[in-house]
Amino acid sequence: QHYFKRINLSMPQNEHIELAQKRHGKRFNHEEKMRKKLARSSHKNALKAKKLHGLKAKLYNKKRHAEKIQMKKTLKMHEEKQTKTRDSEPVQEGAVPAYLLDRETESRAKVLSNMVKQKRKEKAGKWAVPIPQVKQMGEDEVFKVMATGKRKKKAWKRMVTKVTYVGEDFTRKPPKYERFIRPMALRFKKAHVTHPELKATFCLPMIGVKKNPNSPMYTQLGVITKGTVIEVNVSELGLVTTGGKVVWGKYAQVTNHPENDGCINAVLLV
Repeated sequence: QHYFKRINLSMPQNEHIELAQKRHGKRFNHEEKMRKKLARSSHKNALKAKKLHGLKAKLYNKKRHAEKIQMKKTLKMHEEKQTKTRDSEPVQEGAVPAYLLDRETESRAKVLSNMVKQKRKEKAGKWAVPIPQVKQMGEDEVFKVMATGKRKKKAWKRMVTKVTYVGEDFTRKPPKYERFIRPMALRFKKAHVTHPELKATFCLPMIGVKKNPNSPMYTQLGVITKGTVIEVNVSELGLVTTGGKVVWGKYAQVTNHPENDGCINAVLLV
């Protein structure tokens, strides 16, 4: 009896909590308990930081330090800044002193930083894209079933038949356990990006796949089809922000079928 108990404890428990919540719903006081737990967490963390010593304390404090820096960055990013704008009001009637003649009236307004606006746009997933709608691609079109095993009876492997982007630091799993195979011949690193205002095309290195409209799984695998939003390195174009900083990465939408043309053509989203 004890032997079976021990085995059961070490076995994977799966998503039993999520499954139970789906089937029977949450407790009536679940939200309140979660709120209290979150409120207590800061005190618990502080107590933990006090009690830990040695190497564990070092590692824990390093982690907490990184979290605090991230929080400060987020708060700074969301700060509202004051900007001055010139008033376009008509000049007031009556005599104005000489020292006020050349002074322009200004109005102050609070604006959110551009970075926050960009982040909000990304979260909503809304960009003014050249191709707003694309034909849906099914899994049977994107993946080819690979039969494996001694008698070729197993069919859990898939080969991607479309163009993909794989990051620089990507390492393949051992071929035996690799579920999605992305052929080397269909892995692209550069794209021909057209700037809509400059009316010029540049061959730019890719940074990543931001969104494939067909499926989140395609985005994760880096599958590039028509309408996909990719991120490209535009540092060589010399684009600068209003603050004078050089823009490094920008989004572009793929406008062709790369698997047919053998190259990626895209339009920069400005």
